[in-house]
Amino acid sequence: MSRPSLIVTGADLAGEALALLDDFEVVYAGKAPTEDDLVALCRTHDPVAIIVRYGKVGAAVMDAAPSLKVISKHGSGTDTIDKVAAKARGIEVVAAVGANAAAVAEQALALLLACAKSVVALDARMHAGHWDKATHKSLELGGRTVGVVGLGAIGLRFAKMADALGMRVIGFDPFAKNLPAYIESVDLATIWRDSDAISLHCPLTDENRGMLSAATLAQCRRGVIVVNTARGGLIDEPALLAAVRSGQVMAAGLDSFAVEPMVAGHPFQGEANFILSPHIGGVTSDAYVNMGVGAAKNLLQVLARTPAPAAA
Repeated sequence: MSRPSLIVTGADLAGEALALLDDFEVVYAGKAPTEDDLVALCRTHDPVAIIVRYGKVGAAVMDAAPSLKVISKHGSGTDTIDKVAAKARGIEVVAAVGANAAAVAEQALALLLACAKSVVALDARMHAGHWDKATHKSLELGGRTVGVVGLGAIGLRFAKMADALGMRVIGFDPFAKNLPAYIESVDLATIWRDSDAISLHCPLTDENRGMLSAATLAQCRRGVIVVNTARGGLIDEPALLAAVRSGQVMAAGLDSFAVEPMVAGHPFQGEANFILSPHIGGVTSDAYVNMGVGAAKNLLQVLARTPAPAAA
């Protein structure tokens, strides 16, 4: 009897996760699978489950896998999965929420500090033989206000670290409950108006796409720092570029972008006061294991409730 198939939209999976999936034939789609790649694999293997690392899983992929019962995200963000199409087909979508919270929150803090302390620019100047002690002044974060948009596992962890720096923490999340005392719950208008730095930690939805726009950036304090380790679509990128160039935004630390991977010629490349990383906030050795194990456990729980048809 053959084992049921499971497709991973990536080139690998942590050994700890694979150990939980011994009963499956695990098929890898590669590090940058296209929709056509996934459709072809689904037609060949008819998986009962898909673990999503890279690429998008839409209706065409689902329709190519009639035995598909669950789509499990290797991480917390499920915006690359067509959840409406999945629901219509009785396919459950699950995510390893919190598995990479520490990693992403630390990346957000690193980007915030790099922006405030001019880490990248000063490093380049030092390597070029300059000594800017007499002319450079960095920004002190203690006593300043950080606005945290999205107070899930990642946002809460980042807020705790910001509080430890002595920052005033204000946060917006209409779904958050029982917030710690050091987070002041406010509306978005207050986030824009009162923050010296803004860090985005919310999922991307149709309602919040482009939430950081020319209009909202204009409402911010001049010299605000913008950090985004969530989803690139939350920011109107041309508007942010203009705001950084004008000085309305002092610096932007970005780990996610509207189109990924970023290709040569992107307007942010070579721009002063942009600190960029290639969506690696959640990519640490620990998070890699945590996300893989979380994705495996989640799909096994779903399949335990809705067992796949017996293999031929």
